[in-house]
Amino acid sequence: MAISPPPGVYVPVPTFFVSRKASNYSPEAAALDLETQTKHAIHLAKCGIRGLVVLGSTGEAIAITNKERSELLRHVRQQLESAGYKDYPIIAGTATQGIEDTVQQLKDAKDAGAQWGLVLAPSYFATTITQDGLNDWYVAIADRSPLPIMVYHYPAVCNNITIRASTFQSLASHPNIVGCKLSHGDLSMHTQIASNPRIDSNKFPVFTGLGQQLLAVLTVGGAGAIDGLAAIFPRVLVRLWESTTHGNLDEARSIQEAVCKGEELVVGCGVPGIKEAVSRVLGMGDRDGTRLPLKGGIGNADWAKWTEIMDDLGSLEQELAS
Repeated sequence: MAISPPPGVYVPVPTFFVSRKASNYSPEAAALDLETQTKHAIHLAKCGIRGLVVLGSTGEAIAITNKERSELLRHVRQQLESAGYKDYPIIAGTATQGIEDTVQQLKDAKDAGAQWGLVLAPSYFATTITQDGLNDWYVAIADRSPLPIMVYHYPAVCNNITIRASTFQSLASHPNIVGCKLSHGDLSMHTQIASNPRIDSNKFPVFTGLGQQLLAVLTVGGAGAIDGLAAIFPRVLVRLWESTTHGNLDEARSIQEAVCKGEELVVGCGVPGIKEAVSRVLGMGDRDGTRLPLKGGIGNADWAKWTEIMDDLGSLEQELAS
């Protein structure tokens, strides 16, 4: 039987592109910056992050070619191995609508060194898609995928489709479907999956995509988070997970409050906000380093609104590093 990703905090890593100052920079499709990608990945591993989601929503997967996908995944795997992180968990995202394309991306991801696939729900026919249709789509992929897959439910980028708890229960019984990421704020749905006695949570772990509800999700049986803020302040999110799972709830509540404030940047500004913060806080990548159709960062004026919150999280990050 396929193995599930281990519990903990994962980072949906941004995809780094070469700087505007680079000789091979193109405003239409800037080349991959594999050196910065590696630097960020190793930094996260050193800070206790359990694994990486490469080419997820934060990784601008829809703007990356299949050739670039393989190049990026293979490079990250090789460099992590060279740095001593053997078999470090890598989950490869997919964001296609078709079964054939999705399976091919999963095959390529396995060849490049990923251990799991995170498969975004199809949403083009959102107004007419049924739960049976969603179930059969995932089963068809899982039957053919060389990688164990996770179900990725992110209504905000999927025309607000719904995947019901009963559909998750059905999918959880498939031997090659080994968990899910829920990127929405419906704690009831998290609970109905993570605490469902008919779902083996060890075989089908639930990860929230929102660090601002990590404490709550862990208390109802969730396994962890795949969280964008952890790309900037990894030790803070790891400590929140550790405090909660070890029963130190006073500390966990205190950290959760700080995390909630920081997550407002992620929610409000999305990928451009995450990339701007990674650049300003960690010195990695351009502040406006997205690929079209995303354009620009959030700018000095908007960043100033976040300075106090980012400084507080930065101080906590440094404290946890000592």
